[in-house]
Amino acid sequence: MEANVRLYTLNYSEAKTYLWGMIFVACNLILPQVFHLIPQGGIIFAPLSLVILAGAYKFGWRTGLLAALLSPIVNHTITGMPAWNVLPVMVVKLMILAMIAGLTAEYFKKVSITLLVGVVLVSMAFGALGELLFTGGITASIQDVTVGWPGILLQVLGSWLILKYVK
Repeated sequence: MEANVRLYTLNYSEAKTYLWGMIFVACNLILPQVFHLIPQGGIIFAPLSLVILAGAYKFGWRTGLLAALLSPIVNHTITGMPAWNVLPVMVVKLMILAMIAGLTAEYFKKVSITLLVGVVLVSMAFGALGELLFTGGITASIQDVTVGWPGILLQVLGSWLILKYVK
């Protein structure tokens, strides 16, 4: 399933980059609150990743990187989540996702479920390496797959629907 959508590559010199980045940070402040109503909803669904994937794919890696860096920090500052001990790993994983999503969109200039699956899987692999460097283990990365498979489906299908239908 492939969709014809308009994709952008915004630069840091453009005000739109910061506007969209802040919109994604705001979405990432609200959306996790909804998922945290479900027991272990944040772990299962990884709502920050959905917004970062869709945003970076649509507006480019720079916008995605900005949102990926600020979203967990703003969330932690306001809500205390994610916990301080997982914050650095989460920032790195989201930044990797933003880079891969934005660069994939820039290279292929189209969106498909296959490309989104590839983006998620490749970013999870690099994220696991990042986690290994930070913590010496990849327990959370394994949990991302074993417990978080509904979130992986949500990331792929949700991002595809957002990219296809939200103008």
